[in-house]
Order: sequence, then structure tokens, then C-alpha cells
Amino acid sequence: MGINSETDISADLQIGPTDAGMVRIYVAGNGVELPMDFDPDEADEIAEELRLAAQTARGMSAKPKGR
Repeated sequence: MGINSETDISADLQIGPTDAGMVRIYVAGNGVELPMDFDPDEADEIAEELRLAAQTARGMSAKPKGR
């Protein structure tokens, strides 16, 4: 499965600070729980990657499809 593969799998996503000063991204679904902890600088880098991906996606959806 790649980033462009569609699926019917669903999961819940939670993001927040931990009491240890980390940022946790927590994904849970279909019997899987995946906590991922990042230091604040790593979390900032991830946030920037998300912003850039959103910006790119907006540009892709604005283009006419097909020809």
C-alpha cells in the first residue's frame, strides 16, 4: 500500500503533548494502537511537512483533470 492507494480502513488520530515534554501522535484502529513520540523540534518539522503537503494538494485539486 502506498500513499496514493485508497482503502476502507479507518483509524482515530490524536495529537498532543505528553507529561514528559514530548509531542505524541497516537493512531488507533482495527485493534492497533500506535503511539509515536517526537521532541518539539521534530514535531515542528512534521507540522511543516503537513503544511507543504496541504499546499501541494490544494494546487493539484485546482488543476483541471484529463484532457
